[in-house]
Amino acid sequence: MLNYKMNQNYFKLGFVNTKTNLFFNKNSNNKTKQNSKKWVANINEPFFNFKTQNRRKIFQILTAGSTLLTPFFSAQSKEKKGKKWEQVEIPVDTVLFDLDFVKDDPQHGWLVGSKGTFLETTDAGKTWIPRTFANLDPDEELTYRFENISFFQNDGWVIGKPAILLHTKDGGKTWLRVPVSPKLPGEPILITALGPDTAEMTTSAGAIYVTNNGGRNWKAQVKETIDSTLNRTISSGVSGASYFTGNIIGVIRDKNGKYLAISSRGNFFLTWQPGQEFWIPRARDTSRRIQSMGFIENDLEQGLWMSTRGGGLSFTKSQPDFDSINNFDFSSSDIKTGGYGILDVNFKNKDELWAACGGGILYSSIDGGKSWKKDDEDKVIGSLYKIKFFNSKLGFVLGSNGVLLRYVE
Repeated sequence: MLNYKMNQNYFKLGFVNTKTNLFFNKNSNNKTKQNSKKWVANINEPFFNFKTQNRRKIFQILTAGSTLLTPFFSAQSKEKKGKKWEQVEIPVDTVLFDLDFVKDDPQHGWLVGSKGTFLETTDAGKTWIPRTFANLDPDEELTYRFENISFFQNDGWVIGKPAILLHTKDGGKTWLRVPVSPKLPGEPILITALGPDTAEMTTSAGAIYVTNNGGRNWKAQVKETIDSTLNRTISSGVSGASYFTGNIIGVIRDKNGKYLAISSRGNFFLTWQPGQEFWIPRARDTSRRIQSMGFIENDLEQGLWMSTRGGGLSFTKSQPDFDSINNFDFSSSDIKTGGYGILDVNFKNKDELWAACGGGILYSSIDGGKSWKKDDEDKVIGSLYKIKFFNSKLGFVLGSNGVLLRYVE
C-alpha cells in the first residue's frame, strides 16, 4: 500500500515484500527486530543517524526493492496530472456493445455484449456481476449478441442477434421475452425506451416502429424501407446508392427522435425525422467512405460529426436541415490518428469531447474539436467501439476483449 497521513505523524512508503514494510513514526525509537514486519525510525532524526548495521540493511531493502519509492511518487504524479479513464475489471472477455442505467437509480446499470454477456452494477459501474435471463436456456443465451439496451426510469429494453427482444418493467429484476415477427423487414438494431411500456425500434432495413403497450403492438413510422426508397429515387444523384445491399450498418437517434443511418458500404448516409414518410439519402462530401456518424451533444440542433476511413473526422459548420435534399457542409478537424479509424465520438459537454480509435487509442479535445491530444494512458489491448457519457462525471468506453473504461475526475 502507498499512503501517508501527516496528521498522525507517520509516513508509510509501501511493502518491500509480504513481511517487510518501511515505516516512519515520529513517536517511536530507531529499532528493528529480527522477525519484525516493519522498520521504525525517528522522523526528526537524520536518516543516516541509524546504526551502521541497520542503515546498511535498509539500504539493501531500498535497492533490492527498487519499485518501493517509484510507485509512490508515480502514484502521486498521476493524481496531480488528473487521470481521466480507469479500466474496470469485469468477469468476461467478450465484445461489449452497450450499457445504460436505470433512470430511477443512477447507481444501477446494465452492460450487454457478445456470447450472451449480460452484467449488472449497483455502484455506478465500479463493479459488475454476471446475470442471466430466467426465460432463456443458458446454452441458448450464449448464442446471442446483445447489442443495445435502453432504459426510461425502470422500464428497459434489450435487443440482439439472432433477432431477440426483451423487456423489463422493474429495473431488470425480471425480463419478458417479446415475440419478434418473422415478417419484420430486417433485424432490430436500435431500441430507445421512451416511457412506461413505450419504445421506438429501428431495423437494419430502415423500418421504424413505436409501441405503447409493452411490445404487443407496433406502429410503423416510415412508409417504406430504405431499399424501396432508393429503388424509387435511384436517379437522385447520390453516389454509391446503386450499390446499396439493402441493409444499414449503423443507426443513431438524437434526443428528439431524429435519425442518421449509414449504408453498409459507407458510400452514403441517410436521415429521417418524425413526420417524414421515408428516409432521405445523402451523398458524402469526401472520397473516403464513412466509418461512423453521430449528433453533437446528442442533438441535431448542435450539428453532426462524421468519421471516414483512415482516421478522418469532420463536423457540420451549421445546423443541418433534415427537410432539405441539399448536401450538408462538413469541415475537417485537425486530428492525427496515424491512420487508425475513428469508431466513435462523444461529447462530455460542448467543449470537451473524446474519440475512440482502432488500436485501443483515445483522443480528447477541450476546444470543441479544433485541436486534439492523444490520451496519455496506456493503450488497451483491443479496439474501442463506443463512448457514452451519462453526465459530466459518469462516462464509459466499451471495447473488445472485455475492455471497459470508466471516466474518473
